[in-house]
Amino acid sequence: MTFIDTHTHNNDKAFDGEQDAIIAKCIGAGVTKMIQADIDSSERPGMYSLVERHPGTLYPMLGLYPGSVDKRWREEMDALLSFRGRGAVAIGEIGLDYHWSQDFREEQKEAFRCQLELAAKMNLPVNIHLRDAAEDFFDIMEDCRSLGIRGNLHAFSGSFETFLRLQKYGQWSVGIGGVLTFKNAAVQESVRRIPLESILLETDSPYLAPTPFRGSRNDSSNIPVIAAKLAELKGVSVEQVAEVTTENAKKLFDL
Repeated sequence: MTFIDTHTHNNDKAFDGEQDAIIAKCIGAGVTKMIQADIDSSERPGMYSLVERHPGTLYPMLGLYPGSVDKRWREEMDALLSFRGRGAVAIGEIGLDYHWSQDFREEQKEAFRCQLELAAKMNLPVNIHLRDAAEDFFDIMEDCRSLGIRGNLHAFSGSFETFLRLQKYGQWSVGIGGVLTFKNAAVQESVRRIPLESILLETDSPYLAPTPFRGSRNDSSNIPVIAAKLAELKGVSVEQVAEVTTENAKKLFDL
């Protein structure tokens, strides 16, 4: 029984000096492939260096995180483009986030559109970060419908109706992580109704560790904990969750 973590940050400072040991731990837990989210030019070289040390296990995304967008976002895009051709399996994590500030709301929207266009040109899926910006997100998706974008909504915590709305733009997946295991998490009800064929497993490590590890440093070895909760909610075996979500990830990211 093997798993794929479709969104992690193994190069985060929380893992400094321990990355190789953590990756070995995760492989030992059955998580044989881990997809690394890109943030910005301050982290990208380190992320790619780590990926290149673990070929066939770690896979990079390429993108500008919405929280890193400011008035200099075009310079960041230029820096990003210099990494084209280095094995990215998705454009991500990209999107919109108005939770902490709306100071660069317009810049975020411009950067998001630009990266959707890049994904279309590179024929890559997108990995979407979305927080407190749903209407702007769907407005942009409507405007970019002709691009034929495919991808997944990372750290999904929305309603089943939001999932259905997303399907207007193709066969989209949702990334389900540790929040699913939290007591009374609203996403549990959504997950009961979302087809297993549309679900990806993720940790967003080192963040959002599942219960009973909530509040501690997360890593991809916790994917089986998330899978067990998903299996419980769906009324299927963990083996089925592992098989279907792994195939989902392989198909979307061409692994």
